[in-house]
This record gives sequence, C-alpha cells and structure tokens, in this order.
Amino acid sequence: MDNTQQNSIDLHGDEEIIEVIDLNEMEPGPDDLADDLEDVDFEDAGNGHDDEGWETEDEMEEDQDDSELTFSKHTGSVFCVGLDPVTNSMVVTGGEDDKAYVWRLSDGEVLLECTGHKDSVTCAVFSHDSSMVACGDMSGLIKVWKVETKEEMWSFEVGDLEWMEWHPCAAVLLAGTDDGNVWMWKIPSGDCKTFQCSASQATSGKVLPDGKRAVVGYDDGTVRIWDLKQGNAAHVIKGQDAHRGALTCLACNKDGSLVLTGSVDGLAKLINTATGKVVGAFSVDGGKAKGSKDPEESNSVESVGFCNILPLVAVAYLDGTLAIYDLATQVLRNTCAHEAGIVSLQWEESSSVVATCCLDGVLRLWDARSGGIVSEYSGHTAEILNFAVNREASLAVTASGDNQAKVFCLQRPDR
Repeated sequence: MDNTQQNSIDLHGDEEIIEVIDLNEMEPGPDDLADDLEDVDFEDAGNGHDDEGWETEDEMEEDQDDSELTFSKHTGSVFCVGLDPVTNSMVVTGGEDDKAYVWRLSDGEVLLECTGHKDSVTCAVFSHDSSMVACGDMSGLIKVWKVETKEEMWSFEVGDLEWMEWHPCAAVLLAGTDDGNVWMWKIPSGDCKTFQCSASQATSGKVLPDGKRAVVGYDDGTVRIWDLKQGNAAHVIKGQDAHRGALTCLACNKDGSLVLTGSVDGLAKLINTATGKVVGAFSVDGGKAKGSKDPEESNSVESVGFCNILPLVAVAYLDGTLAIYDLATQVLRNTCAHEAGIVSLQWEESSSVVATCCLDGVLRLWDARSGGIVSEYSGHTAEILNFAVNREASLAVTASGDNQAKVFCLQRPDR
C-alpha cells in the first residue's frame, strides 16, 4: 500500500475499525508554509585544530574493515551524524570532544570545524536547504553556522538538550529540553516561541511533514501534538493511552497522518495525528499487540520507523530484536535477531530494506518481507551510536564510540 496513492486506510484494533485520513490533499507547498510561519507570533527571547587522526587502542582486536573511508578527526566518541539533504555530499558529525565537523563525504576533507561548545555535541543537523548547520551540546548551548562562509550566525543557550531538529522547509529550528520546554527559533533573527510542559523532560520530537505541527514525547509517557502557529497542544495523549515510561523515539509516516512512538515500557504506539487517538500498539509478546507492562521489567524500544512502499513498521528493541509488524492488522510479521542491543533503525527510501546499527559495532541490512539479512558491515571497534543513509541507499555513514565516523558502500546484487 502506498500512502501517497490511497485516501484512507483501515486499522483494525481490538474490536473496532478506525479510519485514518490521508492528509495529502491538504498538504501545502514550501511557499505556503513559509508564509504561514511569517504569521507566527514570536517573542524576542534575547539572544582549535586537531590534525592528528585517532588510532585504535592496542588491546582492541584488528577486525575486518568494510568501510570505504574513515573520518578520524574527533578525539572522543562520535555521538551524532547527518547528511546534507540537498546533495547528500556533506556530512556533519558531533562528538564527546565538544566539537562538530562538516566534512566531504567523498574524501573526508573538513569543510567546517564547529567550535566553542562547552560539552559533548549530541545534536548536529543540516537545514532543509543545506545552507546552515545547527550544533547543540548536552549543556544546552546551540550554535548555527553558515556552511558556505564558515561563519557562526547565531547561538543560544537553553536547558540540558534532549533533541534538536530543523523545520522541513523553513529557516526555523526546534529543540526540546530536560525542563519540558520545546523551543522554536527563526534563524538568524532568533525570534523565539516556546511550547511549555513543565511536567517532565521533552525526550523526543519531530516536525510533521505539513510543517504546521510537531509531535513531542515526554519523560512521563505522554505525547503532545503541538500547533506551531497557534502555540497550543492540539492533542495530548495521556492517562491510559499514554506510555508507562519515558518516550525514547518517534517517527511519522510519509504524509504525517500517523506517528509511531517507542518507550522504555517496551511498547510502540500508533497515533492518528488528526484525531490524537491511539489506533494501535505493538509488542513482541505473542505477535499480536498487548497491554502495557511494568517498565522495570520491559524491553525498551530504541527506534521505530515506517516503510514507505509497504504497509509495514519496524520496531527495534534493546535486547537486539528487530520486529517487523503489519501496519493494518498489527500482527508481527518477522523478527530479526541481533547479537547486541539495537541503537537505531532506518528504512531505505524506496524499498523494503531496513538498516540497523548496533552496540556490537556492526551495520546490518534486513529484508523486511522475509526477515532475512541482506548484508552486514564491520569496521568499528566500539558501538555504533548513530548512522545516516543517503537517498539512493548506496552509502551509509556511521558514528561510533571508537572516536571514528565511517562511510560504507551498500552494494547489493539487485542494484
């Protein structure tokens, strides 16, 4: 089933059929969204080179290295990695050395060194047009750099940073903090708006494809769908519908009509963003979805995602299980066993292949239809903490606790 071609889908819950409306017909263009954001009522919220590459410790095993290129400028663990969305030719990595680097994917040449942070850089993201890169450290210091001129354009300090993301088609940056606030800034003016929820940390967030709403998950298990223009929560998922523990991850489908949330409670929940209703729940227990469990005994969900071309979702668990569920029936289709906990998953843009990175330092590709492994890539001597795949699904860039980022060529027989 292709979300872009179908007006609605029926999701079969326990005893009822819920219709989720496809929002494609109402999807505005970038110009409309930019105009809309002009109307947002913002308030003014005020406002060293290391040329030596890192070498593997002597006691580390010299394993096979399948990578095409290794980026070794960081002097501590590399926590985050992203590709520029326009050309997919630039990489940004952030690390424990309080730095971020923008570098060329083809040869690893440093294009920009982002300095001045006070703590580990855990968020580093390109803007929608690839002209800017935003870097945020654990202490809450955020800096935005202009890539072409290598100049710092803007900086701001918030509480301890949980996540950060650019708007999909405007020069607007959003971030969530441990005090429960979600911040939204126009860049470079710095005009600011906050979405407050003092109850608990804003642990994960995502701007929906329509550019008008953001979904935010919180430490207390609640989920809010914020109206970015009005500044209010259009929907709050709480009480029985909420997770029984902190949100760890969330993802939306291509048109933004559905959001999948993951939590330390071991559940993934499916939410209709138009109604704010929970229309499904996924658990590895017995295949069919079950009710919430005690978070203390549960298997934390670490990453979730929707397949773009088939009605499938993937849920990655801390125990190393990758579960593939049928979106309509919520039945468990396949499980893919890993040798260590899964950190993150990502579906290929236009296939049923899902990639995972793992605490064992290996990147793997899985065929969601069969549950079989397609290929795996080694080279890191510590856990992979984050990864990104290019649009063509021909390259992956990984960030690891071994102080390195690596580029892997994802060759497959069907390409």
